[in-house]
Amino acid sequence: MKKFFEEFKTFISRGNVMDMAIGVIVGGAFGAITTSLVSNIITPLLAALFQSPNPDALNITLRAGDAAAGTEPIVLGLGTFIGTVINFLVIALVLFSVIKAMNKAKEMAERLTKKKEEEAAAAEAEDPKPTTEELLGEILEELRKK
Repeated sequence: MKKFFEEFKTFISRGNVMDMAIGVIVGGAFGAITTSLVSNIITPLLAALFQSPNPDALNITLRAGDAAAGTEPIVLGLGTFIGTVINFLVIALVLFSVIKAMNKAKEMAERLTKKKEEEAAAAEAEDPKPTTEELLGEILEELRKK
């Protein structure tokens, strides 16, 4: 049992598992923000556009319920569906923007790395500078000539 918990501890403390957990938590919070945006701002604006005080008024009742007969109403939830689609589009737009920014940053980092590698290769390709021993040897020869 101790070995099981040690393996679990090793698994859970890996970087990618922690990153995934953080992503799920932030994603849940972001989902709540977009849901609030859609239900509290966008859907009421749509309801006002259709001159209805209630966003659920965009729903269409196909068959009214009858309490005496015990039947439930059948409602086509158009307003609810529109809110869900808008919620999805907002989330997709933000994710697209984040991924696009990450790809741009990655591309810039790759360019910078490639530039540094090219500069290092160019520095190596230059004529090698003489070593200290070679310079001292040349000075000694000049002194012997005089």
